[in-house]
Amino acid sequence: MEVSTAAADFAARPALQVRVRRAMPTRPMTELVERAQAGDDAAFEALYRTHLGRVHALCLRLSGEAQAATELTQDVFVRVWQALPSFRGESAFTSWLHRVALNVFLGQRRASGRRERRVFATDEPAGLERPGESDSPETGLDLEQAIAGLPEGARLVFVMHDVEGYQHGEIGRMIGIAEGTSKAQLFRARRLLREALSR
Repeated sequence: MEVSTAAADFAARPALQVRVRRAMPTRPMTELVERAQAGDDAAFEALYRTHLGRVHALCLRLSGEAQAATELTQDVFVRVWQALPSFRGESAFTSWLHRVALNVFLGQRRASGRRERRVFATDEPAGLERPGESDSPETGLDLEQAIAGLPEGARLVFVMHDVEGYQHGEIGRMIGIAEGTSKAQLFRARRLLREALSR
């Protein structure tokens, strides 16, 4: 059985790195944004339906929990509705939308950190564990589960760098850490992911 030359060419290519590219706005998207900015509910609904999946996926990767991701996604679109009049179109709408999602996540993380510092210790720590989690070897891990299992700082840097395509300097400025810390967190995340996926 012969392998076609196209298949052989494809097989000879080096492995591809997965990286999300920020798309340039298309004219229909720009028109939708302009109509939504003018108060057109149908245009905003079309923007919502178009971007819901990607925003939810980003929120899931950032939070690591399905319920938290759903709530974050709702909060993101509420924030987008409120801030849409201030969108100037200097960047692609999707880039702006992802930045809003990241800001909503970081704001909630800061707020929950303040709440957690006010919480006192409990006599029954087992009551605080999440139901349904199992350390059994039968539990299969896929990439999404492995990402969700990363420590928060490593997960955040991994998603921002390897999934969303931000540079370490940008990540450091956005979340308030040094560029070197961002690099260290990314190294840690990749190492933990390799370990989790090799089991």
